[in-house]
Amino acid sequence: MTAPQSGTSGQLFPTGVVGSMPRPQFLRELLDPRAEGHTPADVYARRLDAATQYIIAMQEAVGLDLISDGEWRRRSYFGVIAEIMHGFEAYVVDDELGQARPFHTVVEPMTPRRPGCIAEEARFLVRHTDRMTKVCLPSPYLLGQRLWEPERSRRAYPTREAFMQALVPVLRHELAAVARTGVTVVQFDDTQLCALVDPARRASYADPSYEIDHCVDLLNAVITGVRGVTVAIHLCRGNAGRLGWKAAGGYETLVPAMQRLNVDQYVLEYSIPVAGDMSVLRALPDDRTIGLGCVDVRGEQIESAETIAARAEAALRYVDAERLWLNPDCGFAPGSAANIPIDEAYVKLQREVAAAALLRERYS
Repeated sequence: MTAPQSGTSGQLFPTGVVGSMPRPQFLRELLDPRAEGHTPADVYARRLDAATQYIIAMQEAVGLDLISDGEWRRRSYFGVIAEIMHGFEAYVVDDELGQARPFHTVVEPMTPRRPGCIAEEARFLVRHTDRMTKVCLPSPYLLGQRLWEPERSRRAYPTREAFMQALVPVLRHELAAVARTGVTVVQFDDTQLCALVDPARRASYADPSYEIDHCVDLLNAVITGVRGVTVAIHLCRGNAGRLGWKAAGGYETLVPAMQRLNVDQYVLEYSIPVAGDMSVLRALPDDRTIGLGCVDVRGEQIESAETIAARAEAALRYVDAERLWLNPDCGFAPGSAANIPIDEAYVKLQREVAAAALLRERYS
């Protein structure tokens, strides 16, 4: 892990995104798994490169300090594991908007397919911007919860836990490869862990404490000892776009686990009413930075810079300004249900940058 940063030049309140950006219809159709092979490979690559350069340039134009490639090269933020490894059966379901939504299930023991493909994404991002950069990876616990099914997966991995353990060296290899590209931040996403803030979701597990501890142990096995990159964990309650969130509750339940995670940064959400009290931030280790979710990604309302700055100032009661980064609550397009207009995201990010300017005037 690296030391906490306040920015490339020590600037307070660095601004960024969580990961995904809204996908225009052109990109949705390009990535549609049902259209795979219809476009010549060289044309497909050229169009995808052009699209990715656009979303990078858009974030630069907004004025963000930390940018991603919008995850525009991926059909699915956790299904990307099926790009790295063989062993997964893919199927497609049309969502309520008629968009193709890809799913995967592990059905064979994993073997290499394109190891290092996330590092390829990272290299393209680093080459095309002079800003700080972020690349996202799914956690082994999230993948185990989403991609292992008792009836179809048991022949490959007898238990969900065995599949999760098999993912550890795969993800560690990807992390190490990404760290060598010069990317600033690698963020692991785990909505499954954060869902356990919800009493109803915890009640669905025989031993929720075991689930939490197992998640931490798996992720620590992936990240511990990897150098040259800031490692973050993103914990949100699920993002279904206009439909809202999928779990409710403050982070209090997860504090011991968060303290045990060997990460450099916690990327949290605090703009929704079910996020709980920010006083939890006081309990987090003071050698870690906080990516404060202070911009709503779900609703149509576009908040003012003052509203966003006020959320950050509420966090400053518990966290020093040098530790606070600003970001939206979640990615704008983690799944097909989060169908947010790209121009809406653009304006929301403009307001985030404007809020950071207000805060710098007040606290520099």
